[in-house]
Amino acid sequence: MSISQAASAVEKAIGHDDSAVTAQDVSTYTSEGDKGSMKALCWMGKNSVQVLDVPRPKILEPTDVILRVTGSTVCGSDLHLLHGTIVQLNKGDILGHEFCGIVDEVGSAVTKAQKGKRYVASFQIACGECFFCKQKLSSQCEKTSANSTQRAMYGGQTAGMFGYSHFTGGFAGGQAEYVRVPLGDVNLLEIPEGVPDEKALYLSDVLATSYNAVHDTAVYPGDQIAVFGAGPIGHMAGIFAIGAGATKIIFVDTEPRLSFIKERWPMEHADKLELIDFKKLSFGVTNEDTVVSRLKELCGGRGPDAAIECVAGEYAKGWVHWLELMLGAETDTSEIVNEMIEGVRSFGRCGITGVYVGYTNHFNIGSLMERGIRLIGNGQAPVHKYWKELLQQIQKGDLDPLQMISHRVRMEDLDKVYYKFEKREDGMQKVFVETKFSLPACAGSPQLTRY
Repeated sequence: MSISQAASAVEKAIGHDDSAVTAQDVSTYTSEGDKGSMKALCWMGKNSVQVLDVPRPKILEPTDVILRVTGSTVCGSDLHLLHGTIVQLNKGDILGHEFCGIVDEVGSAVTKAQKGKRYVASFQIACGECFFCKQKLSSQCEKTSANSTQRAMYGGQTAGMFGYSHFTGGFAGGQAEYVRVPLGDVNLLEIPEGVPDEKALYLSDVLATSYNAVHDTAVYPGDQIAVFGAGPIGHMAGIFAIGAGATKIIFVDTEPRLSFIKERWPMEHADKLELIDFKKLSFGVTNEDTVVSRLKELCGGRGPDAAIECVAGEYAKGWVHWLELMLGAETDTSEIVNEMIEGVRSFGRCGITGVYVGYTNHFNIGSLMERGIRLIGNGQAPVHKYWKELLQQIQKGDLDPLQMISHRVRMEDLDKVYYKFEKREDGMQKVFVETKFSLPACAGSPQLTRY
């Protein structure tokens, strides 16, 4: 039994609290009242996923909606599930938190979602009525996850999330041909005519997450910004920072991602782009060039006004953190966060958007306090706060999600895609996953790649 599965067993023994208004731990579907089978991407153990034929979902609650999935994707945070970094996964759990589709069935209490229409789902599951939902802070819904372990670790619970372990409610995900959407009227946004799935899909997470990272960290006109991580979240955070008036965007990552950003970066803002390859630099206490020294050099000796972390806490650079992660002495490395704190100017801002699970060692609290650095947990992005605004930007032509898409792939190949994405093979950055229900590819979509 893996650590992730053991943690799930502990939660089961402890028992959930009574805060959720929707069924918990429906991470797979049963064949009872058989509706046939479908293909789905399932977690099979640490570093193992498979596309399997599994039972299709059915209506369990009156507020449920069943979608025929027409598009999904793979997120960098899905790799934390693959690696077993996120706890409380069970063998056979269906993954995937970003998806769109066509309504196939609706529960008796559903009043807004209509059969046959296209919708995109938010990655979080919100009730629409609690303290946070009334403020559109949907990622912190108080009524859709009853996980006792999370409450004990964090001092509170996030919203339930699709395909992201029993730690966040245990909901089956959308890397499948069908998916059950609890509280469907709240968690689905209709896709209007003229907006293809290949653009609307990313309202589910990546666009809202990167937009939130920029606005929650606070980017002001004239700011110089460092973005740690040049994946899709970092890429779009850079685009949104330009929109907020930033005059310099510095990406910290390595190849092939830095080249992908450079090739796709808007020509009219080419003078604002800087790239730092961390693999060509030293780190820690040294007289050699580091990410921190390069940031100072590029920003007048002081450092950028703000830094945004779009990576995650599981990737150690040095042997000390690597060993502590392996031994379970910490769940997350503090190395990137320390580089941000040390790299920004005094009274600068550091926002954390990449996934951090629990606890870290060797955190530079001294620099944070002495230099007046603001450390901001951006949180899981409240998708409902932003997705209508971002949809309007897409409709107006002000926002083109296709700029971050590198591949179009098949549902049948999704397990192979996970491993290629993990290794960054074939320049894979962000994918669009089509199913047998997908509409014809829109203009600008990458050609279909088969594996």
